[in-house]
Amino acid sequence: MRGMKAFTFRLGAGLFALLLIIPRPLRAETTGRPNVVILATGGTIAGAGATSTTTVGYQAAKVPVDALLQAVPELQKIAQVRGEQAMQIASQNMTNEGLLKLGRRVNELAAQTGVDGIVITHGTDTLEETAYFLNLVVKSAKPVVLVGSMRPPTAISADGPANLYEAVLVAANPASADKGVLVCLEDEINAARDVTKTNTSSLETFKTPELGLLGYVQGDRVAFYRAPVRRHTSQTEFDLANVQKLPEVAIVYGHEGVSRTAVDAFTAARVDGIVYAGVGDGNPSETTEAALADARQQGIIIVRSARVGNGIVARNNEVNDDQRDFVVSDTLNPQKARILLMVALTKTRDTRDLQRIFSEY
Repeated sequence: MRGMKAFTFRLGAGLFALLLIIPRPLRAETTGRPNVVILATGGTIAGAGATSTTTVGYQAAKVPVDALLQAVPELQKIAQVRGEQAMQIASQNMTNEGLLKLGRRVNELAAQTGVDGIVITHGTDTLEETAYFLNLVVKSAKPVVLVGSMRPPTAISADGPANLYEAVLVAANPASADKGVLVCLEDEINAARDVTKTNTSSLETFKTPELGLLGYVQGDRVAFYRAPVRRHTSQTEFDLANVQKLPEVAIVYGHEGVSRTAVDAFTAARVDGIVYAGVGDGNPSETTEAALADARQQGIIIVRSARVGNGIVARNNEVNDDQRDFVVSDTLNPQKARILLMVALTKTRDTRDLQRIFSEY
């Protein structure tokens, strides 16, 4: 059939074929609906399982973006939607190069007058990191929304279609502008800076502990109740247009009996920075603190974060950060602190300036 393409999924002992119409270029002048571009990167939302009850043990990043869009025909009622396959990976395989590629493409699209909002489908494992990276480097106030799912589209209980529909609603809504990059799943809208994955398998895994979500999607209604106050997107000082490679930043996890082996290994590898996911208030053991101090003496930037997941990491509390020339992460968890340090190191290596950046972002 002309203009049609079939995709086949295996459900139990049977097969079903999903026919889709390959969308033609949209013409902004034909309707009053906003124009939303969906950038697909893979993940569970594009996964496939062996049976309709396979909710674990499926293969991520198998379904192309056109099939995702055709599975939710209601999208075209709220916006003129077109899809683009940016990459097709499980999100644990996202690299620094992938982040740069995605950031550049989002900025290219956001600069187009015919684009009103952008939705990025993404695996949930590292979704929060990609979202925060884009929150720092996208140079536009237009809505950018990341969405994923916890179950593949082949499952009878798939959550991806509803999540995608709601993400497009949010991206198409003018109220979403200038709120930084957003994360939308399970009827909730969260800020990229603050949201984190909290459960390995629950549908309601994305939460913003303590600081709270930004709003809800209820039916076709997008309702915001607060807005981010930390610098983001068009407000940031970062411009990666000419950055070819991001600095290398590692994370070392703190625990009882921790040795200096990991810190020394990363020091020998000459990484640009180390984020220490310390216990309690980001505290290292005496042994690890000495290793971190040695790494700093060799020019490696040290940021103290906390494995706890909530609260502010206090400067000069149990560690003399001024003397050690360390930086503290404020409320950023270790994985978000790594993202900010990578981006910040493209601008400065001065620890006082880096501390300012962590206090503002």
